[in-house]
Amino acid sequence: MQAISKSKNSDSGLAPLLLTVVELIRQLMEAQVIRRMDAGNLSDYELDRAAESLRQLEQQIVKLCEIFDIDPSDLNINLGEIGTLLPQSGGYYPGETSNQPSILELLDRLLNTGVVVEGDLDLGLAQLSLVHAKLRLVLTSKPL
Repeated sequence: MQAISKSKNSDSGLAPLLLTVVELIRQLMEAQVIRRMDAGNLSDYELDRAAESLRQLEQQIVKLCEIFDIDPSDLNINLGEIGTLLPQSGGYYPGETSNQPSILELLDRLLNTGVVVEGDLDLGLAQLSLVHAKLRLVLTSKPL
């Protein structure tokens, strides 16, 4: 089982990883724009601005892929049994379910419904607690 596909230029350093994260965020924002458009929560002006911004961001990602000699399809990482990071082209519309959801689809659903994560984190060594963090994360696309 191959978990991560290799790009043509494996000497690209962090560029493929960073572009993958940016593409994930771009598609996640696009899904949220579509959800708000379908719900009638965006004015024509807001929808035009969002669409233009998403187009420009997509163009920049494609340009950076060309610069680093990365095939844009390589940004979709296969995570084995978990599935793919991004949906197949044309394979997902926000609010609809699919047989094999991608990580993007799951994140979109979480944002749409909202989730709260709480936890404590203790870091230390030699039985010394050196760092303590109390975390509370609210992840939602809805205003709080």
